[in-house]
Amino acid sequence: MPKPALQSIHLYPVKSIAGSGPGEAVVEPWGLAGDRRWLLVDAEGRQLTQRQQPTLSLARAEGLPGGALGLTAPGREPLTVAVPGSGKTVPVEVWKDEVEAVPAGPEAAEWFRGYLGVECRLVYLDAPEKRRPIDPAYSAPGDTVSFADGFPLLLTTTSSLNALNSLIAQGDHADEGPLPMNRFRPNVVVDGTAPWAEDDWRRIRIGEVEFEVAKPSARCVVTTTDQRTAERGKEPLRTLAHHRRFGDRLVFGQNLIPRGVGTIRIGDPFEILG
Repeated sequence: MPKPALQSIHLYPVKSIAGSGPGEAVVEPWGLAGDRRWLLVDAEGRQLTQRQQPTLSLARAEGLPGGALGLTAPGREPLTVAVPGSGKTVPVEVWKDEVEAVPAGPEAAEWFRGYLGVECRLVYLDAPEKRRPIDPAYSAPGDTVSFADGFPLLLTTTSSLNALNSLIAQGDHADEGPLPMNRFRPNVVVDGTAPWAEDDWRRIRIGEVEFEVAKPSARCVVTTTDQRTAERGKEPLRTLAHHRRFGDRLVFGQNLIPRGVGTIRIGDPFEILG
């Protein structure tokens, strides 16, 4: 088995739409620089994701200099969205968290309304260092997170995906596999570890940056959505329910909290510290 190393990095500038796979990324206390700083919300200000709108998987966001966005989607003209300059915030809801965010311009709202056919708008997290604390049961005072589900980064491993795909191949919906890693929307993917070894990690290092392993990642219907077609199936939730059930949660991957800052790069060594 090769020495464990960082295989890939994934950034999602807008929560729940496709992003990019850079060769390196800056780790900030609240996540990778540029990751999930933008959020789509409905008419009531509640987060709008692939859970409600699976065709968001077909839209793509590219981070541009200065934090701006480049947006593309089927049937829509490309759009560039600047970071809002007003600084005037509105409350939005991410799960049960009320978070202050800055609305993007009306052209962004119109672009997404035309794509999804529902009332919505795009908002920006202007001050991630203070807007949204992490659940204190799994973090230290002062820890914050972007618009990610609950933690700054999500880690997965290639060996665990291979193991999961082997289990899917033995089940009733084998025709849905093997599944690609993009179903799980990780930030960092590690190669060279044993399947499911991440269950026992408590602290790790990728390159020069240390991370606390906060808790396993509970998976939802988004993982059943083909990110290329927006079609939904039964897997991997059916197989996770049989083999990776922790209490009432179906688990794949681990949530991370940075315990330092720096730059990580594909090929960086991976170490288990505890």
